[in-house]
Amino acid sequence: MQRRRFLATAAGFSVAAGVPSLGMAHELPEKFMPREVEIAPGIAPGEIHVMPDEFALYWTQPEGRAIRYSVGVGRDDLYHAGSYIVRVKREWPSWKPTPAMIRREPKKYEQYEEEGMPGGLDNPLGARALYLFVDGRDTYLRIHGTNQPSTIGQAVSNGCARLVNDHIIELYEKVPVGTKVYLYPKAGNPYDPDQNGMDSHS
Repeated sequence: MQRRRFLATAAGFSVAAGVPSLGMAHELPEKFMPREVEIAPGIAPGEIHVMPDEFALYWTQPEGRAIRYSVGVGRDDLYHAGSYIVRVKREWPSWKPTPAMIRREPKKYEQYEEEGMPGGLDNPLGARALYLFVDGRDTYLRIHGTNQPSTIGQAVSNGCARLVNDHIIELYEKVPVGTKVYLYPKAGNPYDPDQNGMDSHS
């Protein structure tokens, strides 16, 4: 499905009351705040659609609506378009770099090779993480939090989609295990069904 067939118009939306704030969302420009939008008819509610070229994640609602969150996405060729399923959800997840990450940047990641990093504010996966699977296999792709608001709206990660912690906490509460996730192709990086994930974690 092409982006022009998915998105229609935007409307005002405010972050749900009662969501615990970690002080990140207020650092974002207004254009990066969640909002309710109209989408094309016929798209099922309860799905996640990530549009990498507009740095947007859509959580679809009934009656042709969706909540749009701003995200950071994978840099260069580390973004992997495709269809996924959320099979695991974790609060304050632990993190360990993948072998590919260590090969690319050993000085940055070798220190975490054995024991990884426990969950917490300094963890690259942030406050919450949704783990993306294909055919029962963990792809190492995540939709997760970050305590770096400046990375929202940029292609900086090792493949994952990241939201500020306040927003991933809100989304996490809405998304059940079994949710379908669609990562749309990035300009210059078309869908490759043989390259789903396996090279990410942040």
